[in-house]
This record gives sequence, structure tokens and C-alpha cells, in this order.
Amino acid sequence: MPQLKKRQVPGSKSAEFLELSRTYEPPCAADQVPVVWDHAERVWVTDVDGNRYIDFTSGVLVTNLGHSHPGLVRAIQEQATRLMNCYSFPTPERVTAASRLVKTFPPNLDKVFFLSTGAEATEAALRVARRYTGKQEVLGFYGAFHGRTYGAMGVAGSMGTRRQFGVPVPGGIMAPYAYCYRCFYDKKYPECDLYCLKALDRVIGSSSSGDLGAVIVEPYQGTAGFVFPPDGWLKQLEAWARERDLVLIVDEVQSSFGRTGKMYAIEWEDVRPQMICLGKGLGSGVPCSALGGESKVLASMAAGELSSTWGGNPLASAAALAVMEAMEKEKLPENALKIGAGMKARFLEMKGKYRFLGDVRGKGLVMGLEFVDSRDGYTPSPEITRRVIMGCAENGLLLGKVGFYGNVIRIAPPLVINQEEADMALDILDSVMADFE
Repeated sequence: MPQLKKRQVPGSKSAEFLELSRTYEPPCAADQVPVVWDHAERVWVTDVDGNRYIDFTSGVLVTNLGHSHPGLVRAIQEQATRLMNCYSFPTPERVTAASRLVKTFPPNLDKVFFLSTGAEATEAALRVARRYTGKQEVLGFYGAFHGRTYGAMGVAGSMGTRRQFGVPVPGGIMAPYAYCYRCFYDKKYPECDLYCLKALDRVIGSSSSGDLGAVIVEPYQGTAGFVFPPDGWLKQLEAWARERDLVLIVDEVQSSFGRTGKMYAIEWEDVRPQMICLGKGLGSGVPCSALGGESKVLASMAAGELSSTWGGNPLASAAALAVMEAMEKEKLPENALKIGAGMKARFLEMKGKYRFLGDVRGKGLVMGLEFVDSRDGYTPSPEITRRVIMGCAENGLLLGKVGFYGNVIRIAPPLVINQEEADMALDILDSVMADFE
């Protein structure tokens, strides 16, 4: 286990590359730790200055297998020597990946179509839902993030997602998500009896033209601040949608492939949507996404109406197969559940020690730490969040932030992390926060 020591962030070489980036690239990430990655393996990242860090970002929840996983690297290398792309023609890799992926789904989902990005998958789901139902309106939720394309933006509620881009694609109806720590309705769980679900009919009655056909939802909201609804909320939403004959689309681009301790987050409550959107962890570093669905739903699209230049290419398909193989053989969802439970227990201990740590939430190896003003224990504090992130980077731990107010640190290490590495990372975080007291 490498010993971590305090370092300057950014280092001299990182500073040079960051200056080149500012000169030739538009700003791509806000308030990101100023570190330029050079190479990585498992949970360890080495920057261009030779500094090593424990990665608690998974490259924005992408590298579930860990960086440079040997099986994934080998699959990519072998496939690259044979065939890398053949638009629309089937290949052994693509159809094998499809058959294997479908076997991991709930039994009602029996078809899958491969694409390249999460936004592509959600866009495809929205198009299919509108064709299948013949209705144009789709219910989304405040805080939702389904991609940066226009269709996805039309059912998104993250702050800034729509700002100054003009009128979004029509038909999106927005309702409050179950963000219990900062309830939109100013109620308290469980006394509220999931009031936000009970209010949906009123939202629809006030906002819909009578043309609502689908609901799109994340099992937990990533961009909004790793917001997890109470147990049972998603299952009750499924029942509400079925009672009204609405197509349920679950966006698991971020939450799937072992991240919450199960292959899919919907497994926790046996939710069975008509469509599921996948990405990120599906390729574990290789651009790959998918739309899973019921045959009768996907059959509403004529041949060729679902298409993607790079979707299902042999390289991405080989990567997806390697990911599924590793997930099963290495029992990565189980490891996420085990390591994550210990980490969450320790985060809750920290919450008891530090008044500025307002909320701890999550499951498996995806958690949100919400930082607040220590004077009232509730007002969002992006400044403390920034100081914690930079302090951890200087001591060898890479973190990222999300949330409506930029005050939530995301905890999302690769699923291959072991107990010693997790303890080392939490020791760094604890010591950095202790300096604020």
C-alpha cells in the first residue's frame, strides 16, 4: 500500500497542462480539483507530477471495475486487432453482449439496444415512449439530470441545466423529488407519509394538457447531490404510474452495474420499469450505453428508427462483455455493499463529530456528504465543501462535488476498493475535517 504525503496542488507539470487547457479548451468542469491525470490502476491515480491519489470519483462514476482492469484492457486490445466498427451490421460481440445483458434484467425487459452515451439512451427512451403511447408529455423531477441534449433537458430539473438555452423540448412536466433533507414541501419524513407522491396528481392536474404518457426517474439523483429517496418511494411511484397507464422509464445510467450493492438499483425494491437507461459503468471507461425495454414497447419503432453511429460497435461490445464477466466473477456488487456499509457507518460517526456535516446518505459505494454552515447546521456551505475537497487532494484523496448549492461531496470509489484503501481514504477525510474544528 503506497504511503501518501502532503503535496502541492496543482503540481508544476499539472499547472502547465492546465494553462494549455485554459488557452485552447472551453471550461469543461466547474470547480474541479486542479490535477492532471497521467495514468491509473484500480483505485489509484497518478498525476503528471508523479503524485498518487486514491480516487473517490471513479471518473464521475464510470470506472466501476477500477482503472485499467486487466480483463477489460485485454478485451479491448484483442478486439482492436480484429474489428473496431461496422455501423449497423451485427457482430458476434454485439449480439453476445445483448443476450448476456438481457439476462441480468428483470424478466419483463427482454430486448436491448446499444448506444454510446447516457444522454443518447435517455433520448432514445423518450422517443420510444412518445411513439408507443402516442402522447407527448413526460413527467420528470426537480433535481433530475438525464443528459445535456435538448430532449433530456426538457425533463431535467437540475439548477442551471436549462438556463439561457431557450425553450426546451415541449412536453416536460416537473414535480418535486423526495429530497427529504431539504423537502420542497417543508415536511418531515416519515410523518409526511410520502406527501410528494400524494401531490403528484395535483401537479399533473395543474400542469398537464391531458397528454401525459410516461414518467422518467433516477433511483437516486446524482447531479442534485446524491439524493436518495426513502425506502419504498420508487416502488410506490411505479404503482402510481401503472394505475394511470403511464410508461415508467428508470434512468440507471449512473446507478447500475453494482454501484448501490446490486447490479441495478431497481433490484432493491423489485421495481419493473418498461424501459431502463444504462451507461457509465456498462463500459467502465469505454463509451457504451444501452436502452433496455419490453418487446412490445420497443416494437413501436420501425427498423432503423433507433440508430447510433457508434452504438454497439465491436470494441464497446467487447468491453461490455468484459465488464459483465468481471462483475460476476469478482462479485463487485457484493464488495460494494460490504465496503460501503462500513464506510457509511464511519461517515455517520463523523456527522456526530462535525456540525458542518449536515447529512450523510447513500447505499453501496455511492454516498453524498452534505456540508452546511456550522452556526445553524443547515445552510448550504459550498465554501467548506471546497476546502474539504482541496484539503483531501493535498493529502492524496480525490473527491468531487455536486448538488443544487455545490455543497455535496460525492463518495464513489471504484468497486474494487478494499478495506485498507477505504480506511486510508476515510482517515484522510477525517483528519482534514478535524482541522476545521
